Amino acid sequence: MLQNQNPHRVGSINLGEGGNPVEGKVVWDPVHSIWHGGMMAGTLFGALPFATRDAVIMFLLTTGTGLLLGHSVGFHRLLIHRSFETPLWLERSLVWVGTSVGMGGPFWMIRTHDLRDWAQRQADCHPYFAHRRSLLVDAWWQIHCRLLLSEPPSHDLGRVGADPFYRFLERSWMWQQLPIALLLYAVGGWVWVAWGVCARVFVSVSGHWFVGHLAHRRGPQSWLVVGAGLQAHDVPWAAIPTMGEAWHNNHHAFPGSARLGLYPGQSDWGYIFIRLLVRLGLARNVVLPEHLPSRQMLFVHDYDSKAAPDIARKSRPGRPA
Repeated sequence: MLQNQNPHRVGSINLGEGGNPVEGKVVWDPVHSIWHGGMMAGTLFGALPFATRDAVIMFLLTTGTGLLLGHSVGFHRLLIHRSFETPLWLERSLVWVGTSVGMGGPFWMIRTHDLRDWAQRQADCHPYFAHRRSLLVDAWWQIHCRLLLSEPPSHDLGRVGADPFYRFLERSWMWQQLPIALLLYAVGGWVWVAWGVCARVFVSVSGHWFVGHLAHRRGPQSWLVVGAGLQAHDVPWAAIPTMGEAWHNNHHAFPGSARLGLYPGQSDWGYIFIRLLVRLGLARNVVLPEHLPSRQMLFVHDYDSKAAPDIARKSRPGRPA
């Protein structure tokens, strides 16, 4: 499970086949644009005007559950980074929850994440990857468009790409909202559908972009990765709603780690859930910073934590627990 020591190595990206992370053009993505636009319209005209206390509580619970089990643990830490192992039935369940968040299918999520990760590790990358444009332009680019590189690298999804269940989710990711909508309608009527589908997807997608934008523009840093053209920042206020994903500077420093909140006071509900799975015998081989190959990094002191130098000292190859 140890990561390749090549600093540009990213999960599904095939190295050695070229690839230019700078040259390309941003084009409109009609599928995701119309999808997200529809969710925004449903939120503005179907959810907000008819808000009820029970619908809002349901929205908070379903949004938080989806982001924790699906987006943070299922998609990001398990399917993309393979920072722990779990039985296939549980992996598929978590990936279904991740798909239900409404950002895209599992293959699209892997390719989008890995392409961005690969580009940000280079000496320079396109402004699309670096979130260098203004807030409004970046929102349009990230939510409604996609980048077509002139020389893109190729992807190899391996076992995941051959999995029939994941192939089904990739084809039907938008339709996965239908059983959720039917259940919500049976319980609370159309207002529950508006809040439990439209508002949930709209807030999840918009929040994912907004935190990602900030995490590459401003905020505290503990680490600088030598040779990377783009450095990451932490977004402390977003730690709880993102289930720990907002500790993005830590993630850039230790991308294969299942734990993102590394220092005292850094809330990381995703890692807490993974620890619960370990206790239940449903997860093993959990990767932490000390299990990863050492990298060229500079430690900076925005966080006055005695734990940070200790992590730096332990960041060398080892065996996962």
